[in-house]
Order: sequence, then structure tokens, then C-alpha cells
Amino acid sequence: MTTQHPDGRWNSLYSRRDALKSSASGFGYIAFAGLAHEEAATQARGGGLDARATHFPARAKRVIFLCMNGGPSHVDLFDHKPVLNRQSGAASTIGRERGGARLLGSPFKFAQHGEAGLWISEVFPELARQVDDLCVINSMHTDLPNHSQAFMQMHSGSFQFVRPSVGAWTLYGLGSENANLPGFITVNPPSDNGGARNYGSGFLPAICQGTKVGGNQIPGFYAALLGKDQEPGPPLKNIENTHISRDLQRTQFDLVRNLNRHKLDRDIYHPEIEGAIASFELAFRMQDEVPDVLDMRSEPESILKMYGVGAGLPTDRFGRQCIMARRLAEAGVRFIEITAPVGWDHHFILKEELTKSCAATDRPIAALLADLKQRGLLDDTLVIWAGEFGRTPYAQSGNGRDHNNKGYTIWMAGGGVRRGMTYGATDEFGYEAVENPMHIHDWHATVLHLLGLDHERLTFRYGGRDFRLTDVYGNVATDILS
Repeated sequence: MTTQHPDGRWNSLYSRRDALKSSASGFGYIAFAGLAHEEAATQARGGGLDARATHFPARAKRVIFLCMNGGPSHVDLFDHKPVLNRQSGAASTIGRERGGARLLGSPFKFAQHGEAGLWISEVFPELARQVDDLCVINSMHTDLPNHSQAFMQMHSGSFQFVRPSVGAWTLYGLGSENANLPGFITVNPPSDNGGARNYGSGFLPAICQGTKVGGNQIPGFYAALLGKDQEPGPPLKNIENTHISRDLQRTQFDLVRNLNRHKLDRDIYHPEIEGAIASFELAFRMQDEVPDVLDMRSEPESILKMYGVGAGLPTDRFGRQCIMARRLAEAGVRFIEITAPVGWDHHFILKEELTKSCAATDRPIAALLADLKQRGLLDDTLVIWAGEFGRTPYAQSGNGRDHNNKGYTIWMAGGGVRRGMTYGATDEFGYEAVENPMHIHDWHATVLHLLGLDHERLTFRYGGRDFRLTDVYGNVATDILS
């Protein structure tokens, strides 16, 4: 660089030191910038998972998400459509009908239940007894009718990009109530339709990701929950170290932590190192509490019967998952997701297959709601029942239904939602949301609101911009708030 002196001479020797001296606050500014960067990195790491203040008073403290993988048929479960039933068999003129598809009325009878008279199908008789605690949303819609994209959008708000899951956002915003347990646990998540992305932390601190417990294809997992057919113990491998003492193990952890911390302090922020430190520490603490929380042999026989747990019963597997969800909620886990061990993707023989799916889940779900209520937990626990989309009002292969993303049903209970309420509506055939339509972004905004979090303020800076669960969309459905 060249400069001109007052006497008119040009000098090309202008050092970096001269540049720093003459710019803004010189070395002091550079030092301040370094400190500010370190502070920003520290804040970005999340500072652990201590419980944090909400943006406003929360109605719910925790979430239990009952995930119905596959897309349950709303017009056969919660969305009563008399016109569709009357015109069953008529040629379809709506949606994605193919080659003479015909309308398919529901093969199941509907009846009104509870003080509010909510419509429930006959295949959910036990849930019908809990209907006064439900807020049934009949106007859901999402962007695409494909399983993988819709499933990821339900979990993360995006079907295109890797984004933090709703459970990770919840944990990031609220922190954990129990330092000895993961704040976000997912039980038996499917390996397809996005796999780990559905419970991942994305660009959020790694400690916010979901901890996977079990798998639908792991033999003996459910037996282990009750200490049957296996040696007594929790259904997590390697939760305890049987080779060295706890004191020696603590020494090992301290050494690894100090080495990781040294690298973290030496380098500019590396989130994966911070995540490793937090994960090792959490794993060490989990040894004290996880075995007791996941070992359900202490549950009385009356509770097991209530949830439908028993050899040979169709409700056995999901009943144990629901008991686990209640125990994790009692222990202070912030976000619990359990995936039904049955599918809801009924393209064929709808009547027979949907009956089986409901038979496997109806009793455990009703028991979970009743159990939470009698323990005083339902008021501050938000229970969600949802799949990634619904089904078409016209037939596929004569006796099944295709995917429908334009209108479908989910329901929520407890945690500050109005009870005994139906919100929104689809058209007379159940094809498209026409009254109070609720997009996935609106639903996410509403769930965060119930947890005391403003979806527009819950952000994380990544790649030069502030990201949030709802992207640049989403409106809170205030009409369903209690």
C-alpha cells in the first residue's frame, strides 16, 4: 500500500502495524472482538441444559408425542363425513384420483361421545371414554403427500434440509428438569422416513438431540422392560461399566474431559467437542438413574392391566411404551416421543388393517391419558397424537386409501389446550382443510407457545442468519388455548 507524506513524497512502506494503529480502536478493538467471539461461542454452546426461563408463563412443562407412523385415515377415525358415506361408490372427481377411482365411505360406525359430543369411530372405544380431554384438530395440512418428506416436516418443519427436530428445539429453549437423564428421549423411532434426522439436533448444540431407546425390531426389548425372558436390567446396552470402579471411571472421564476442554479452549469453537464433553458427562450421570426409570417391574399389576400389558395381547408392546413415557415424564424428561409399533399406511384392505392398528394402540393411549390425569400430570403435560398426513376419501385398489396431505386430523390433550373441542374442518368429503386450516408451521408455533416459547424469538444463528423451527411462517392457534 502507498501513502503520501505532507511534503509530497510517496511512501510504499505501510506496515500491518500502521494499519492497526490507524483503524478504529486498533489493537484494543481486535482484543475486544476476540473476547466477544468467545462469549458468543459460549452462549451458542447452550451452557449445559439447566432449566431456563420461558418467554411467558407456560401452560405445559413437557411433551409426550404419540407418533403414528404411516398416515392414519382421519375419515375413518375422527372426521365424520356423512356425505362421503352416502356417496360411497360414486365416481370421484377430486384430488389425485386415477383411472376411475371411486369414493369410499367409512366401513366403521361413528358416534358422539362426552359432554361436547365429539365424533369418534367405533375402532377407538377406549379413547372415546377420554374424549372430554381431547382437542381434535380436523384441519391439518402439510406440503407433500410422500412419507419421508412429510414425516421429516412434521418433526423438523422442513422436508428439504437437515434441521433441528421439534424435540431438540424444545430442549434448547427450556433446558432439562433432570440433569441425570436426557432431556429428549425417543422410543423405537423408525429407521426410514428420515431416520435420525427426525430426532436430531441439526445445527443446535449436540446435547439437544434425542436419545434413542430401543427399536421396533430388537428382540427381547419389551420383555426387558419388565425383566422377563432376560437378566434383570434396563433395556439399554452398556449403561453400567462392570470392569472398573465408579471412582476410577470418574477419573477416566475427568481426563478425557480435560483433554477435550484443552482443545476446545485452544481452538476457535468446535461444537462437536462440546457435544462430546456433554455426552460423556450425561452418560456417567445416567448410570445412577436410568436403571430405575426404565425398569418397570415396580409397576403394580393393576397398572399393567390398565395399559393392556400381557403376553399375547395386541396392546402389549405399545402399552409398555406408554408406561415408559409416563415414567420418563415423572422423572423430568422434557420431550418424550414414542412411535407405535404398528403401521398406518393402509393402501389395501383398510377395514381389516386399520382395525388391527387401532386395537394395538387404543387401550394404551386411553390408559396413558387416565393415568396422567389421576397423578396430576395431565395439566402440565402436552400429549400429542399425530401422523405425517391423512388418507384420501376415494378408494385405492378398491378397499384402501391413498396419501392425503391437504386435510387430516391430529389431536392434543392436557398442557393448556381446550378440552372436549373440535377445531377446524375439512370439506364434506374429508379431502381438503377448509375451516381454520392449520399448517405444520402453525402447529409447531402452537406447541412452542404452550411450552411458554415464542416461536419467533426462539432462534439460533447459523450460517449467517437466525433460524427457527417455523422458518418464516407460523401462527399460534389461539382458539384452542385454555
